[in-house]
Amino acid sequence: MIAMLLAGGQGSRLGVLTQKVAKPAVSFGGKYRIIDFPLSNCINSGVDTVGVLTQYQPLRLNAHIGIGIPWDLDRNVGGVTVLPPYEKSKGSDWYTGTANAIYQNLEYMENYNPEYVLILSGDHIYKMDYEVMLEYHKANNADVTIAAMQVPIEEASRFGIVITDDNNRITEFEEKPEHPRSNLASMGIYIFSWPVLRDALIKLSDEPGCDFGKHIIPFCHAAGKRIFAYEYNGYWKDVGTLGSYWEANMELIDIIPEFNLYEEYWKIYTKSDIIPPQFTSEKSKVERSIIGEGTEIYGEVSNSVIGAGVTIGEGAVVKDSIIMKGSVIGAGTFMDKAIVAEDVVIGENARIGVGEYAPSKYDPKVYQFDLVTIGERSTVPGGVTIGKNTAISGETTAEDYHGGILESGDYIIKAGGVQ
Repeated sequence: MIAMLLAGGQGSRLGVLTQKVAKPAVSFGGKYRIIDFPLSNCINSGVDTVGVLTQYQPLRLNAHIGIGIPWDLDRNVGGVTVLPPYEKSKGSDWYTGTANAIYQNLEYMENYNPEYVLILSGDHIYKMDYEVMLEYHKANNADVTIAAMQVPIEEASRFGIVITDDNNRITEFEEKPEHPRSNLASMGIYIFSWPVLRDALIKLSDEPGCDFGKHIIPFCHAAGKRIFAYEYNGYWKDVGTLGSYWEANMELIDIIPEFNLYEEYWKIYTKSDIIPPQFTSEKSKVERSIIGEGTEIYGEVSNSVIGAGVTIGEGAVVKDSIIMKGSVIGAGTFMDKAIVAEDVVIGENARIGVGEYAPSKYDPKVYQFDLVTIGERSTVPGGVTIGKNTAISGETTAEDYHGGILESGDYIIKAGGVQ
């Protein structure tokens, strides 16, 4: 079995966090990037040939994956291959849908002529043994197996919903139904028997924006193929919104974390930079937090996930926040419920995440949580006050804050950021 990992999405619901970086390359848990989870699942499951399909802002992702050494995927045969869209003799195409992206890489798959193809998404946090799913696929003599899990019925309309018979064979499939008739949701993880996938991709190759949920699965179903649901009941999180991304990070620091990064037998691998150990000064205070390597803490940190190489100044207080790699929090700054992207510089004595929640004036669909979101390489001057549900991106100066304040629900988005 070979794996095709879809990692080209922008993740627009993560707002300023994905302005300059693809969603699968966003930091997670102080040390990892989101794509580390499906890649680690592959190597832990014995899947050693992985094609990673990139498109939006791929540079950081490409540099992170490299030749796959951290995941033991640097191999002469198979291993990991980054597959960006490329120009072909008959005009070049961007990937227009999940299945279209796979179709454009038919040649890559044909090189391996696999028996089975595993289709994965690069933006979910979970641990799963794909080998067990493959055994299930074989035992049912299935053409397609879809990993599915029970979700609260009120959330079901966000997913592709499957309806199964007593043997878990899928009898109906509805993509994001308005009135769902089941709460068994597709996780966007599929195993196809190779001839079935190949045939469906070729037959639907002219379908605009060809997608697995909307086109390929219904096509296979209409053709009478054997499609089964593989029910998964472990931890799985789609970190597609700022709220779910913040929650998933916070769940890592629970007393008994629902998702455990410290398990011996199912390690999560990542590209690790060579950086010195953490330093906490005698005046610092750290409570229930994940602290990345090379981080220097001179202030107070509680209930937070702090990435590598972060500096938190003396007298600063950081609560319930996520601070990514290389950011600097000035002395005396107070921060509550903020997501700070990589290489951000925040001046001294700022107050961030204070006051009452207000709806967003920028993009209410994306910013609907009481979080302050600061995009990467942004600067925030010292002494300013920033309300809840706010967004900041770029190099901001004191003049951008009327009376030194950014009200709750407001935003400052400027071109560029600190280089």
